[in-house]
Amino acid sequence: MIHSTAIVHPNARIGAGVSIGAYSVIEEFVEIGDNTTIASHVVIKGRTKIGRDNKIYQFASLGEIPQDKKYSGEPTRLEIGDRNTIREFSTFSLGTVQDSGVTRLGDDNWLMAYVHIAHDCQVGSNTIFANNAQLAGHVHIDDWAVLGGYTGVHQFCRVGAHCMTAAASIIVQDVPPYVLAAGNTASPYGLNVEGLKRRGFSSESLQALKRAYRILYKSGLTLEEARAKLIAEAAIHPEVQRFVDFLAVSKRGIIR
Repeated sequence: MIHSTAIVHPNARIGAGVSIGAYSVIEEFVEIGDNTTIASHVVIKGRTKIGRDNKIYQFASLGEIPQDKKYSGEPTRLEIGDRNTIREFSTFSLGTVQDSGVTRLGDDNWLMAYVHIAHDCQVGSNTIFANNAQLAGHVHIDDWAVLGGYTGVHQFCRVGAHCMTAAASIIVQDVPPYVLAAGNTASPYGLNVEGLKRRGFSSESLQALKRAYRILYKSGLTLEEARAKLIAEAAIHPEVQRFVDFLAVSKRGIIR
C-alpha cells in the first residue's frame, strides 16, 4: 500500500495496513501506526511517532525542525496519537530542549487546512482547529477545545478544556475552561453553553458553571478571592474543579 513514487527510508517503522501516497517522503526515525492513511506529497521527518487510524492529507509537513533560532539539531520529538484527521498544508514542528523536548497531539482531533502547531505545544484530545488556526511555541490546548478559523495563540498561553474561540481571535493570555473567547485581543463572552450541551452536561452542571463564571468575571473579586470561592463551589460541584486547577497552573494571567 506504498505508492511506487513514495520515498520511505528502510529504517522507518511502518505498521500494518498503512497507506502512503505518491511522492510522499518518510524519513529514517519515523514510526507510523497501523491503518494510518497518508496522502500524496506528505513529508514526515525527524523523530516523529504517529499512532494508528490517522488520516493525513496532501502537502502536510510533520516533524520538521522548529522555527526557533535556539534549535541546534538536538534529537527532539513529535508525537501524534490515534484517529486524528490532519488536513492539507498543516505543519507540526519537533520540540526543543528548552522545554520538554516533545511536541504532542492527543487522540481524535480534527485539524483543518493550514493549521500550525509549533515546537513544544501540548494539544489534548477531541479538539477542533478550523482553517489557519496557529499555535506559537509552548502552547497548551486542553481536551475538547475548539479554535475558530485564523485564531492565533501567543507562545506559552494555555486554552482550557471545552473552550471555543471565535474566528480571527488573538489569544495573548490564558483562556479558562468552558469559556467563549473572541476578539483581538480576545475577551471572554460567557460560557460555551451549546458545546457543553452537546457533550452531555446536565442542566445542574451548567447552572454550577454559570455561577462559577459569574464569580470569576462578574463579582468584582480579585483573582485570588475568586479562586477561593471557586474552591468552595468545587467541593459541591466537581465540574467547577477545572476552573480551580486551571487557575493554579496559569502563568500568563487569564483573559478579562
